[in-house]
Amino acid sequence: MLFDLLRGGFSVSTVMNLMARVFVVFCTLPIHEYAHALVSTKLGDDTARLKGRLTLAPLAHIDLMGALMIFLVGFGYAKPVPVNPRNFKKPKRDMALTAAAGPASNLIMALFFMFLSNASSFAYYKTGGMFANVAMLFFFAAAQINVSLAVFNLIPIPPLDGSRIASLFIPSKYYFKIMQYERYIVLAVFALVIFGALDVPISFLTSKIMQLFSLVTGLPFSALA
Repeated sequence: MLFDLLRGGFSVSTVMNLMARVFVVFCTLPIHEYAHALVSTKLGDDTARLKGRLTLAPLAHIDLMGALMIFLVGFGYAKPVPVNPRNFKKPKRDMALTAAAGPASNLIMALFFMFLSNASSFAYYKTGGMFANVAMLFFFAAAQINVSLAVFNLIPIPPLDGSRIASLFIPSKYYFKIMQYERYIVLAVFALVIFGALDVPISFLTSKIMQLFSLVTGLPFSALA
């Protein structure tokens, strides 16, 4: 992903895409993890708060390898928020809600950034200003990366958020058997990412969601055109 960007030279689009990735690492990844911590705290588990993870401070959440993946492949991860399901009233349900909070925050941010991208595009259409064009490229890239993060994290395999959501539909005895092999599954996920096996499905789903978000957030500006 990064090499594909750089191969085209340092155009305005490339620079904005790289800046959007920096923004995602230091701003939206912390929001993703904060969402996990906030929901788990609201549902009765204080583990994240006591570990200092109920914060938007980037350094509390950033994982070096996960941040590097944002630049290399367009999706990645932060430090997992610690959660103790035994503190929940309904462990399976509340764990799934806690897990879903992260990808949900990414989709909400993506929708917001897509709105700003369309607003900037409308401003560029009306004025032709360079700043509006640059803003449009930046916000579009930020939206796209957030959607990619949501799609990646919703894959129903450990340790991704999707596996916790899937636990709602898997009998506990089978789910805990699967989780016994989590460390090996993590290595398999890394291998899939490194060899690009996930690129096509993630890109396909990201593209479809981006089309939907672009259509929805572009409606107000279509009416004004």
